Amino acid sequence: GIHICIDTNGGIWNEDVKELLSLADLDYLSKEFNDERHKALTSRSNAQTLKTAAWLEETETVLAGYVLVQKYSYFKEDIEALGEHFKDYRMIERVEILPYHTLGVHKYEAMKMDYQLKDVQLNTQAQLDEAKELFEKYFRTVYIN
Repeated sequence: GIHICIDTNGGIWNEDVKELLSLADLDYLSKEFNDERHKALTSRSNAQTLKTAAWLEETETVLAGYVLVQKYSYFKEDIEALGEHFKDYRMIERVEILPYHTLGVHKYEAMKMDYQLKDVQLNTQAQLDEAKELFEKYFRTVYIN
């Protein structure tokens, strides 16, 4: 009787992950669509993420999340490419735009790691509204979280 949601970027795939995703009521998949920008942000390709999304299309209900980070993922052409790629996916229940925030900076400091996004500005309301309009061209339900 407990609703289970798995939040993942879909970058790891094995039988355990497949079983875990199958047990969830909802999967929350977030990523950067442009592979080169994805590599710059995560040091990994998004190829497995796209494969996971294709598997989920056949099996699960998904919320799609898009972290909007200036100079990293806030590009009209990337949002449009993502929309074109996923516009016919039935499993995407809604898209949530996740504004960039600095809540995790202390984690980097505690690990004595350099926070790579320290010069990134927070999103303006106009930027969030523009991104929402772009996503609404492709998806019925879009929220700014």
